[in-house]
Amino acid sequence: MRILHVAWEYPPLVYGGLGRHIGALAPAQARAGHDVTIVTQAEDDQEPRTQTVAGVRVIRVRREQPQLVFDADHMLDWVAGLEESLSRAVVDLSRDWRTDVIHGHDWMVARSVATAQEAFGAPIVATFHATEAGRHQGWIAGPLSESIHSVEWGLAHVATRIIACSAHMRWEVSELFDVPESVVSIIPNGIDIAEWTTTPDAVAMARREYAGAGPLIVFAGRLEWEKGVHTLLDAMPLLRRTDPTARLVVAGRGGRAEDLHRHAARLGLGEAIRFTGWLPESDLHALVAAADVAVVPSLYEPFGLVALEAAALGTPLVVARTGGLAEIAAGGRVAATYPPGDPETLARTLTAALAAPDTMRRMADAATAELATTYNWERIAALTGRTYESAVTSWDGSAGPLPVPPDVPSGNLLSRAAGS
Repeated sequence: MRILHVAWEYPPLVYGGLGRHIGALAPAQARAGHDVTIVTQAEDDQEPRTQTVAGVRVIRVRREQPQLVFDADHMLDWVAGLEESLSRAVVDLSRDWRTDVIHGHDWMVARSVATAQEAFGAPIVATFHATEAGRHQGWIAGPLSESIHSVEWGLAHVATRIIACSAHMRWEVSELFDVPESVVSIIPNGIDIAEWTTTPDAVAMARREYAGAGPLIVFAGRLEWEKGVHTLLDAMPLLRRTDPTARLVVAGRGGRAEDLHRHAARLGLGEAIRFTGWLPESDLHALVAAADVAVVPSLYEPFGLVALEAAALGTPLVVARTGGLAEIAAGGRVAATYPPGDPETLARTLTAALAAPDTMRRMADAATAELATTYNWERIAALTGRTYESAVTSWDGSAGPLPVPPDVPSGNLLSRAAGS
């Protein structure tokens, strides 16, 4: 099958889980014998280029208006510049290559995906890696959020088939965008265990660097509000009443970094917390493997790839019982859980986890074992291929610009959908 991916990030340009996901999926599809092309952006300091990497043809374009900063004030213009370049690239590509299916990843490529459909005459499969309303706990938070939600709605309605990474996300996409669940396939994210390794020496060095004399707790991920790091910070003073030697390391970067630094200072955590910022992969792997517990405290999490990454390194997990994380935890079989946004219960859960290392080790072993079956990329590529085939056979041949949604209703859209 000939497959065209359109995405705003692709390794080595990675902002988050979307980039890591497609960076593994596309090569897995190529290994399975498919003809795979991705159209994506070039890094700011690089010229447009086309190259074949791991069997995937990667076409990188420069954004129009590259001087724009990616922030709330300029985001829609930034995306419009990216979409203009992506759209030109897919039209150029259609002159000498055909595709059987167009796979678009999230709202930032929605318009170029619609352009690709007109140019190629092929069905669209859309993956929603998150939703704007979901990130804000069901609310449309102002004009920017309303614009993003509207584009997401259009992408959902131009797509013949939709992929969601968890049962929660299938429900969320169906309810927010008024599409039947029957067109939404649940296909989880995956992980290549071979890429998540470290050495005993590196782990020992990380323990000496970060742990001190007590237990080491690690968060690794983006520093954004929905990731719930503030909940983990709030839990630390409560945990340290039981074990004053406990330390927390926060590894990552993001828009809330400065706020989290200030919050930690207000809590008086002092040497009990350390912010590392971005870490090279080898250092990150050693840090996570050295932890007594890895915590994923998200308020909103469509899937929870960082939980799989910790499991690949054999680290016991404590995760918020929300979205895809709750599904990964499997009812507490492979990870301890607590209600999202609840620092008191998180502190008690961490205290219990640190007091029961044998139990947590058995759970960690169960999580690691599951990676080779449920979350391997060959399985995920095969499931994605079946969704493509369903899209090809059921597409009605229609094509056109991105549909315009009805007016966005007021109130909490997810509470409304849940009937509360």
